[in-house]
Amino acid sequence: MTVRLVVHVNGPLVVCVPVFIFVLVNHGAQRFRELRPCQHPTVSRESAVTVAVVLLSITVILLVALLSAVGAGMLARIDGATWPTACTRAAGAFAAVLALAAAVTAALSPFFT
Repeated sequence: MTVRLVVHVNGPLVVCVPVFIFVLVNHGAQRFRELRPCQHPTVSRESAVTVAVVLLSITVILLVALLSAVGAGMLARIDGATWPTACTRAAGAFAAVLALAAAVTAALSPFFT
């Protein structure tokens, strides 16, 4: 197969040299032929997606809990609380967000099983 590229610019017509492209009929199949009988793509894909969704949701919940704890601690310090009191309020906010996430998960679990 010969490909000829023609580029139009504001000046004279520029024609590039011919390029030969060799394409294999079934590219990559010869390397993975021995793996084909061992693969179960639907089973592994579903479990991988489930693991990815669970890990992503845990990460989001922890991030929201951490941000709410930092916000509660900062608001306590701005309000004039001492450091131990601010840390206690931050820990309470962190625990409250985790408890809320656990309650929502328990409430929604019958719909996903």
